[in-house]
Amino acid sequence: MRDLVLWLSRELVEKKDAVRVETIERDRSTVLELTVDPDDLGRVIGRGGRTAKALRAVLEIAARRQGRRAVLDILD
Repeated sequence: MRDLVLWLSRELVEKKDAVRVETIERDRSTVLELTVDPDDLGRVIGRGGRTAKALRAVLEIAARRQGRRAVLDILD
């Protein structure tokens, strides 16, 4: 799941080297913390949060296929 979020995020931003995804594991859930360059934050969030919602939806589907729950936090 981490690799999926990393790949999708790098495709959205200009400064690909600044993309970081930290993983925090819990019992049956995973929290992924996404950090990007401040100039690229708007690209990851999108207009009205649409891009962020789409990223979270894809992550949720990937997690369910593994019998887990995942949450994406976009840090600024």
